[in-house]
Amino acid sequence: MDSKNTTRRSVVKSIATLGAAGLVGTSNAASMLALANKPASVKKSWDAIVIGAGVFGAWTASHLQAAGKRVLLLDAAGPANAQASSGGESRMIRSAYGADAIYSEMSLRSLQQWKRLSTDASLPLFNQTGVLFLFQEMVDYARQSIATHEALGIGLDVMDTNLLRSKFPQIDFSGIEFGLYEAEFGALMARRAVQHVVADFVKAGGQYLQASASAPAKGGDGHSLQVNGETLNSDLLIYACGPWLPKLFPELVSTRLFVTRQELAFVAPPAGNGSFAANALPGWADFNGGDLYYGFPDLEGRGFKIAHDRHGVEFDPDSGDRRVSSASYDSLRAYIKRRFPALADQPFIGERVCQYTNSSNGDFLIDKHPAFEDVFLVGAGSGHGFKHGPEVGRMAAEMVLGSKTSPKPRFSFKTKQETHHRTVV
Repeated sequence: MDSKNTTRRSVVKSIATLGAAGLVGTSNAASMLALANKPASVKKSWDAIVIGAGVFGAWTASHLQAAGKRVLLLDAAGPANAQASSGGESRMIRSAYGADAIYSEMSLRSLQQWKRLSTDASLPLFNQTGVLFLFQEMVDYARQSIATHEALGIGLDVMDTNLLRSKFPQIDFSGIEFGLYEAEFGALMARRAVQHVVADFVKAGGQYLQASASAPAKGGDGHSLQVNGETLNSDLLIYACGPWLPKLFPELVSTRLFVTRQELAFVAPPAGNGSFAANALPGWADFNGGDLYYGFPDLEGRGFKIAHDRHGVEFDPDSGDRRVSSASYDSLRAYIKRRFPALADQPFIGERVCQYTNSSNGDFLIDKHPAFEDVFLVGAGSGHGFKHGPEVGRMAAEMVLGSKTSPKPRFSFKTKQETHHRTVV
């Protein structure tokens, strides 16, 4: 819609139509919304409006709906769109987090919900490729991960280099002392998974609208916002806008959330070589002395995925250049030659530039807005948030509904500092 020409009638008409929309079915969730025969009754206000249909917002809306709330879900460009942090092909789900057992537990619980969603879909949303972590020596992160897995009863195989070479001969393990292998984990199909969450939300009676939304008006009561230039009301407002949170709330979070540019690429496997397929190669992460690289096997013919997991430069999600730099291609090529020799001369066949929305140390933000009793902020995925979407949504919904009166301390606003020092990996 053109916000300059939008009238209240057109906003309400769109909401009514979309609120009644059935989806084309989980067999075609990418098509998203199809018009129903009869429009639903128009609601002038909702129990909750969730702004942002990425992985955090979609799951928050789903959990609020499951609790019996009338929920409107908004996104300016569509669920898991190309500019969103939840967009793109794939995301890793793993449970190794060193001493940060809270994330291991959240990942394990989220995995069950992702598996359920995947079972109901016509195309898999979860690929159980396994996840392999490589270490040049025993470090605290590996030692603590082993201890956490034992304490939580999560399966983890410690593999020496002889076993690694026999199981994954396509990898050059030079300099590697051991690996940690999580057989139950793997890859999530990111964009498609989020679209399925939204599809199920709408099928169950939720309302979705593609529209731009504002922050609550200063001096207001925190129950109204502008949607495509028109005022809508809700008992509760939940902002799960990823890299747009600092833009919507500049005075509050722009110095506490750091949006950085992140680059990745895809490589063509050699013709006729199945050793880089999802049934032969796991998702992987090379600790690499703290300078981490990670990637995936060839999922659905997209190519071998590789990324350098370091925080890039400051990035604007609206206007930032989304082309991978030649320097990054050189860095990725050098790493590939060292660790995946069969891919050394294979062409790059795709690229993606997205963004991390980082808190000061990598912890999420799930908390009330300090100035509004019924406005909530959910974000700071910090590059590892996607896998936790189901649990973040559950935690956010519990807090919003009052069953948890305060956030977990690590996810509170007051713990978000202005100095960027990442500790959660």
